[in-house]
Amino acid sequence: MIDSVSLPGHVSAPIPRRKTWLIWLNLGLLATLGTGLTVLLFPQWLHNPDLSHGLLMPVVCLLLINEARTGGPARYLRAGPVSRLMIGLALLFGLLGLAVSGLYAAALEWSHPVAGFALAGAFTFFLLATLIAFADERVRLIPLNWSAFLAATLWWLSAPIPPGTYSRLTLSLQLWVSENVLGALHFLGIAANRDGNIIELAHTAVGVEEACSGVRSLVSCVFAGLFFSGCLVQRPWARALIVGLAGPLALGMNFFRSLALTLLANAGIDIGGKWHDLTGFAILALTAVILGALALLLQKGAKPPAPKDSRLETPPVENPRDTQPLLATGLGLAVILAVFFLSHSEFRSPPRKPLPNLEAILPLAANGWNVRTTADLYRFKDTLQTDHFVERTYTRNTGNGLVQITVYIAYWAPGQANVSLVATHTPDACLPGAGWVPIPVAESQQRIVLPTRELPAGEHRLFKSNGYPQHVWFWHLYDGAPIRYLNPLSPRNLLQIAAQYGFRRAGDQMFVRFSSNRPWKTIRDEPLVTEIFTHLQPFGL
Repeated sequence: MIDSVSLPGHVSAPIPRRKTWLIWLNLGLLATLGTGLTVLLFPQWLHNPDLSHGLLMPVVCLLLINEARTGGPARYLRAGPVSRLMIGLALLFGLLGLAVSGLYAAALEWSHPVAGFALAGAFTFFLLATLIAFADERVRLIPLNWSAFLAATLWWLSAPIPPGTYSRLTLSLQLWVSENVLGALHFLGIAANRDGNIIELAHTAVGVEEACSGVRSLVSCVFAGLFFSGCLVQRPWARALIVGLAGPLALGMNFFRSLALTLLANAGIDIGGKWHDLTGFAILALTAVILGALALLLQKGAKPPAPKDSRLETPPVENPRDTQPLLATGLGLAVILAVFFLSHSEFRSPPRKPLPNLEAILPLAANGWNVRTTADLYRFKDTLQTDHFVERTYTRNTGNGLVQITVYIAYWAPGQANVSLVATHTPDACLPGAGWVPIPVAESQQRIVLPTRELPAGEHRLFKSNGYPQHVWFWHLYDGAPIRYLNPLSPRNLLQIAAQYGFRRAGDQMFVRFSSNRPWKTIRDEPLVTEIFTHLQPFGL
């Protein structure tokens, strides 16, 4: 008994009935993994503007599969050891990616960017293994072509960018945009200066923050360019042109947006709120329309390729082993591994805890000190995913000059943000973008001794801006205890956190940054310093 699978424009291929159930099993296992990935990434697609294009990914995947079967070349693999080796390697990489994702989720929750990135990568490899198995000349469910390849790999572009890559890319783009906007302003005869990613105009200042760096438009436009190359054009040179133009076009459009907002600010117009958001969405839509129109123009007049049954040559073998059992084994192991990690993760609502009074931690008045409270921290609430923060600066003049102490505290309720988000926004990542130059120090971790007690060791950094020094100490508290600082931009360090913390429920978090223009030994005996850390003691310091 045999069945046949018929593809539009192609010759039907017979499939033994005893093999059909394996094909359906593999489709079911793959659908299970894809549904799980979609459920885990959906909140980020919904709430993270950088990933909003992910909401279209399931539909995009189906459209590309349909295009691969109906419009692309019908290339199939001759059965043999080469195809089995490719399937085996793809499954192995997929299982390794799934294991890495589970370890990150164990330490830093499933919402951690590296967990999502590794999970999407694992699913991409499972899709590639399935594509190779289903492109077997005896199965012919989907041919090997560009559209089919994109249906598998575009999932990776719908996942969060790892924090290290994201921070480096964002900072580079922030500085690039601000530098070129400054050049354009000078060309237009507008007086302006730049300090890091801050552009100082005559009557105001404009900051090129993470949301304006162009990462969002860059990722979304590359995603759109790849999709258009798989669905709207068929000639290889046209596809290469669409993909190659997507990145530069996105960066160029974001530059014009930043320049337009800066010119509006220079004219006295408030660019926050609707202006900022409206221009952002307009640029994304306009860039996608330009790419789509160009793709249609390049395809116009092109003759569709004649369907042909071409096979990727590998040595023929006698009595070839079927690839479907190998695929079913790998996908089955993936489902078992995913169920293991999910069953050991807690998805209960985090406990409700009263918000601490951060204002009360930092004194409003101190004997002999001038006190100033930072009033514009709200600008960073979307980036930090919290609006519960406070920063106060204390200054006084002495016989040895000005003494300055600045304390910043931010708080996240349980489940409000993952650990890596908080750990990513350290002085190492944030201060260089504001014009501070890092200076090497002898000890990056320093013992902090007060007259009454010794604090947990704090991370110590030194920065300078126009010759003005700033010693910085900071602590990241999780569930009432300091977390050992490991560079959150390093995947290896995050795996060490996974081994250390294991599977656990989300706790509340606090980030404390203490900075001064003087080294610790000259300010540690100040009553103000002792008072602040006494107020912080109940929270883990």
